[in-house]
Amino acid sequence: MAGGGSFVPEHRELTVFVDTDFIELDGVEKVFDVRRKVGRLRRARRQVRAVDGISFRVPRGEMVGYIGPNGAGKSTTIKMLTGILTPSGGRLRVAGIDPARERTRLARRIGVVFGQRTTLWWDLPLRDSYRLVHRMYRIPDARFRENLERCVDLLDLGELLEVPVRQLSLGQRMRGDIAAALLHDPEVLYLDEPTIGLDVISKAKVRDFLRDLNAERGTTVLLTTHDLTDIEQLCKRVMVIDHGRLMYDGPLGGLHEVGESERTLVVDLDRELPPIAADGARVVRVEGPRQWLAFPAARSAAPLVARIAAQYPLVDLSVREPDIETVIAKMYAEKRGRA
Repeated sequence: MAGGGSFVPEHRELTVFVDTDFIELDGVEKVFDVRRKVGRLRRARRQVRAVDGISFRVPRGEMVGYIGPNGAGKSTTIKMLTGILTPSGGRLRVAGIDPARERTRLARRIGVVFGQRTTLWWDLPLRDSYRLVHRMYRIPDARFRENLERCVDLLDLGELLEVPVRQLSLGQRMRGDIAAALLHDPEVLYLDEPTIGLDVISKAKVRDFLRDLNAERGTTVLLTTHDLTDIEQLCKRVMVIDHGRLMYDGPLGGLHEVGESERTLVVDLDRELPPIAADGARVVRVEGPRQWLAFPAARSAAPLVARIAAQYPLVDLSVREPDIETVIAKMYAEKRGRA
């Protein structure tokens, strides 16, 4: 397949892991018992399969995007990888450790950031939260100071250190949580929506920080997000999960080709003109001097932008990424067409 990625078959043979694999899942399942009210007095029990036989491996030092719509099973997978949840079936190892059985031992080797939940102490200043992390993980003093200074500098936390966590904005708290997750030098970092609530500048800082962290220290990163720009700028590999099953594993460009997804180029001209004519793109909407052009997401926007800038009175433009749900819906349609 073009792009080097592929659909993942629903049933796979036993996966063979090698020594370089840092995260290993083989046929992992997670089933929840859910009770719901039936009538006035009765309650019916049914099983919900949140993760359904997932197998993959992540080598040490790789940055991987793990994406899918809400309720797909992403957070459940992360919770099993950290030992918060125990798999209902299959085999799971992180650095050779079974997370559910040796959660405390594993905690010293992993860092976790959940976008909607904080690991910081709500009523304490940010600096005091970091001091508690220092003691909990027994981080050597010199290493703690070095890591803290680096995180404060690169994540722009200097003016926030004396501010109670409850007074921080969501974006400020996210940066604070990322710093806290890295003070003990984890070998693997799980990030669940790490740029949620951040402005454009803060997002760029966080992405640069994560890129440098991976390059300099070889930290393994598993990133879940709805922001495809995060994936595009940080990860060479992406995995798509939906309804608890792994649907795709490969490069982001291959995902766009499989799903036949499109980006949207929003063009503002200095006056109202007929629809723009450009090879490889089609106008999908026109409102006065503003026009929307769709083009294949697997292609670079640069040539298209250059042609329009050279031929039209351009005032401004922006590129909008396709949302994950649309990409996956098209993948399903493609899969049904092959059946």
